[in-house]
Amino acid sequence: MALSLAACSSAPERPAPTPLPPLVALQPATQVWNTAIGAVDPLLTPAVHGQTLLLANAAGAVLALDGANGQVRWRVELAQPLSAAAGFDGQTAAVVTQDNELLALNSAGVQWRARLPARVLTAPLVAGQRVFVLANDRSVHAFDARNGAPLWQHRGRTAEALVLQQSGVLLPVGDTLVVGLGGRLVGFDPLNGRIRWDAAIATPRGVNEIERLVDLVGRTGRVGDQLCVRAFQAAVGCVDGASGRLVWTQPADGAVGLSADAERVYGVERNGRVLAWRRDAGARAWSSDALLHRGLTAPLAAGRSIAVGDAQGFVHLLSRDDGTLLNRLSTDGSAIVAGPLLLGNTLVAVTRNGGVYAWRPQ
Repeated sequence: MALSLAACSSAPERPAPTPLPPLVALQPATQVWNTAIGAVDPLLTPAVHGQTLLLANAAGAVLALDGANGQVRWRVELAQPLSAAAGFDGQTAAVVTQDNELLALNSAGVQWRARLPARVLTAPLVAGQRVFVLANDRSVHAFDARNGAPLWQHRGRTAEALVLQQSGVLLPVGDTLVVGLGGRLVGFDPLNGRIRWDAAIATPRGVNEIERLVDLVGRTGRVGDQLCVRAFQAAVGCVDGASGRLVWTQPADGAVGLSADAERVYGVERNGRVLAWRRDAGARAWSSDALLHRGLTAPLAAGRSIAVGDAQGFVHLLSRDDGTLLNRLSTDGSAIVAGPLLLGNTLVAVTRNGGVYAWRPQ
C-alpha cells in the first residue's frame, strides 16, 4: 500500500487547460432552449430520432425531449442505475441496467426485460424491429423488439484480458449490422448473426495488457456507406461499410470517436489537439492546438464548422477548412459529457450536471 501511495504522490501533474482568449464570434449561434434532467453519467449516450432526443440520467430516468423546444414528451422512472443508454427507433427505447438487464420501453413504461451475460457500456441499437446489444465480453446479441425473444448471439473473442470501459461501435449500414470487436470492424447479417466481412483497424501490440488495448470507440464518422472509426490510442481508419474493404488507416493517439464530411475526417488526440485527415486517402489536412488539455469530447461536423465540447462546460465551433476558432458557447460550467449532436439544424450538448443546451448556428 505504501508503494502504491508513493507512486500516486509522485505522478506528474496533469497539464493545465489552455487559457481561452477573447473571441469574436465569426459564426453566430443563438441559444434556443435549455432544460435540466438531473446529473448524467458520461457513459449514457443520447439517441436522436427525427426531432426527438432520448436521454437517461444517473438516477435511472429516461426522457424523450422535443428537439424544437426542449419540452418533455414522455418520461419513465426506472429507479435503478443504468450502464448503457439509449437506443431508440422512434417507438421503442432500449437501455441496460448495471445489473446486466436489457429493458425495452416506450411512453407507457417498460415493455419487456432480458438478462445479459456481461456488462454493457455501449448503447443498444434498435432497428428493423430488433434490439442489438454489444456486451463487454465482445459478444453480440439480437432480440425481437416486440417481445424480447432472443434471436441469435455471437460469442466474442476472449484472448484479450482487458476490455475498454467505454462506449463502442454498433450501428446499421444498409442491411448490415456493423460492430466494433476489439480493434476490428465486423459486418454481420442482422437476421442470423452470420459474419459478412471483417476489417482490422488496429492490431494489439506492446509489452503489457494496457498497451495492447485497441478497442474501437464511438462516435463513428459516416458518409454514405463509408465508416471512419478510432482504435483507442492506436489508429484511425475508414472502411467501406458495404463490402468491408479497408480504405486507409493512420496512427493516432486519441480516446474519443470521430466525425466526417464529404472531404475530411475530424478527431481529437489525447492532449486536445484537433486533427483533420483527408477522407479519400488519410493524408493530414490540418491540426489545431488552440484547445490543448481541455478534456475534449468527440467532434461533430455541423454546417460549415465542427463542434467539440470540453471539461469546463464550453462548446467550441472550429472552421472545417483550417481549424480556426469561430465561436464559443457557454453552459453551466460542468463538463460536456454527451454531444455535441444535431437534431435537424439544432446543436445540442449535455453537461455532467444534467443541463441540456440547444443552439441554432447561423
